[in-house]
Amino acid sequence: MSQIGPAAGPDKRTLRREILAARNRLTADDVHKAADALAGQALAMPQVARAHAVAAYVSVGAEPGTLALLDALRARGVRVLLPALLPDNDLDWGEYAGEGSLARVRHGGRMTLSEPAGERLGPDAVTDADVVLLPGLAVDGRGMRLGRGGGSYDRVLARLERAGARPALLVLLYGSEIVTHVPGEPHDRPVDAVVTPSGVRRFT
Repeated sequence: MSQIGPAAGPDKRTLRREILAARNRLTADDVHKAADALAGQALAMPQVARAHAVAAYVSVGAEPGTLALLDALRARGVRVLLPALLPDNDLDWGEYAGEGSLARVRHGGRMTLSEPAGERLGPDAVTDADVVLLPGLAVDGRGMRLGRGGGSYDRVLARLERAGARPALLVLLYGSEIVTHVPGEPHDRPVDAVVTPSGVRRFT
């Protein structure tokens, strides 16, 4: 997989803007084909193949698609947990039971998200997951992930650490989103692997 970006790397805001602009140039067909390929790559991973519970999310717009993977996991009998954004940017969780179990929720002036419409299980439900899929915009060779900047998944990672939970941490990206350097913060935690339509890269 090729890496992009200058050695020093742009700041987070610039990097986010560049990647979102590139995603916006993708066609619906590009996104659909990539989603199918991502599902195949993820399902072949041993951590995913043996998982009993996976915490994931519903992709929006031109994000690397997750619905094909969610449906395949559910067909295998895997319990799939999806987030619901709380007013303080923390995440509650609910169980995925197919596309009909999702509700479109608009959060103030921010984006509209697809969230589980059923019972809320509480923020600590994520600690039961064997695999956690983290949304992201980029990852570098150390496994450091660039998120959207809302901090919701920093809270998830802190919650997992407090609970002593050690799920596999995966991020789904397009191949061009593996970059030379992601600016980091002291609290950032690397992911275990990045899944792209063409393969999986693991970090140690």
